[in-house]
Amino acid sequence: MPICWSAHSGRWRAVLAEAKDFPHLVQALDQVVRKLGGTARRWRFDRMATVCHPPTGRVLPAFAAVAKYYGVGVDICPARRGNRKGVVEKANHSAAQRWWRTVPDGLSVEQAQSGVDKLAVRMDERRRRADGLVTTVAELAASEALLELPTRPFPAELEAERTVSPQGLVSFEGNLYSVPPGLPGAQVKVLHRLGEDYLHIVTAGRAVVAQHHRAPRGAGQTVRDAGHVITMERAVLASFSDRAPCKTKVRRPLSEAALAEAERLRGTGSSSASAERVVIDLSTYAAVADRLRTAPAPKEEFGE
Repeated sequence: MPICWSAHSGRWRAVLAEAKDFPHLVQALDQVVRKLGGTARRWRFDRMATVCHPPTGRVLPAFAAVAKYYGVGVDICPARRGNRKGVVEKANHSAAQRWWRTVPDGLSVEQAQSGVDKLAVRMDERRRRADGLVTTVAELAASEALLELPTRPFPAELEAERTVSPQGLVSFEGNLYSVPPGLPGAQVKVLHRLGEDYLHIVTAGRAVVAQHHRAPRGAGQTVRDAGHVITMERAVLASFSDRAPCKTKVRRPLSEAALAEAERLRGTGSSSASAERVVIDLSTYAAVADRLRTAPAPKEEFGE
């Protein structure tokens, strides 16, 4: 969960990310700075492997392109400098203690994101003292001079693996997208370049099976392609048959012969004769057991 925090006002915003790879980090950072209404001139990061080389702290070329796109500089926290990271860790502690520990089970990502957004807005009411005057975090944040953001996010390509539902739908960012029939249970990938209005659904072999207009995140929409709907209807109609329906099962009472046979098996019927009963004689078994109860004497060996 990337958290952006303002060192001047103490205002912070957070976004839940599905993964920790480079495209998801870029997407989360873009969403966070847009929630803040702009970006600062410098970004400070811990030694994340998606941002820098952890042993040296050197910024990776891929993330340097991101920083250049947003017009900011990147500062990596020095190793073993806890005081430099104290305020950031405190913001993370607030989000973890006041929100993460209280999240109930069975909550969707969109519902959880709404909860952390409400907490961040409520935290803006914290009081601060500046130049001898009592103010709030929200008022300090409103006076900050933030840089304007680009119209579109950095064009990183997002990739998410999904399983096709029995209804031929794929879930992505709180919405459902259709695929051609015949793929229930198949593993597919959703490809989306940040800033574009379309997304692609591909198979494991990178074959494109669907292209959809991307719905707003968390909108709960079901986006279906007209061709997929027609193909699905034809497949369903083709499975219909004009044969007569199966006859319903008729529950009939037990016959007299069945009742008599049940009584005979239970051994309670009056018609059961003694000759029909099976008698097991155990005398042969007892005789064999008596013979085997005593071990035979060992044979004597005679020397020359």
